[in-house]
Amino acid sequence: MPEQSPIPLALLTGFVAGLLLSMPVGPVNLTILNEATRRGFLRGMLVGLGASTMELIYCAVSFTGFSQFFGIRFIKASMEVFTFVFFLFLGAKFLRAKTLAAPMTLGAAAKRIQARLDEKLHPHTAFMTGFARVLGNLGVLLFWIVLAANFLSHDWVADALPAKAACVAGVALGTNTWFCGLSFGASRGHGRFSEPTLLRLERFSGLCLLALGLGQGIHIAWQLANHKM
Repeated sequence: MPEQSPIPLALLTGFVAGLLLSMPVGPVNLTILNEATRRGFLRGMLVGLGASTMELIYCAVSFTGFSQFFGIRFIKASMEVFTFVFFLFLGAKFLRAKTLAAPMTLGAAAKRIQARLDEKLHPHTAFMTGFARVLGNLGVLLFWIVLAANFLSHDWVADALPAKAACVAGVALGTNTWFCGLSFGASRGHGRFSEPTLLRLERFSGLCLLALGLGQGIHIAWQLANHKM
């Protein structure tokens, strides 16, 4: 039986990851809600397009800049353990969310970076506003570094350029699907995405991350039992 092509799996992996990463409510989603409610669907969509463009850059850098680094046995094992802890931490954080805070930022330092970028770039267009919101959020880059290591270690994305490109394309599809849907709903009526609705979506994302973290923990335990780490 011929071996299955890794391209569809990489595309699906990127789509699911992009969709789940976009759901937690942060600066980008709140900006899209505000812009689409006040100025229509197109304005909100352009903010999302700018945000997804910067996110794709972070995603591509994570896959191309760190793939050889992840191939080192000790680093690979360490990243698998870190991924387990990271997924459980973020999943629990999203699940406990009670307000529309920005869960993917790195605290006060991230806010200072964002303020400096806004001061330097002066983003006047909707596209650049979304672009700058993600550019200043280094938590997104950290998340993609962790995900890239996890996808490569589990062979969900093959360590080959076509598969990595397919994953990045899937991320583009997933993030823009969410941002466009959010912009459309907000432009039709802000009540469609009320605070309780957005918090439920964020908690759903948290449950998915917890499930991934538990799956990662089972994988690590299986490797230890078979002395493969």
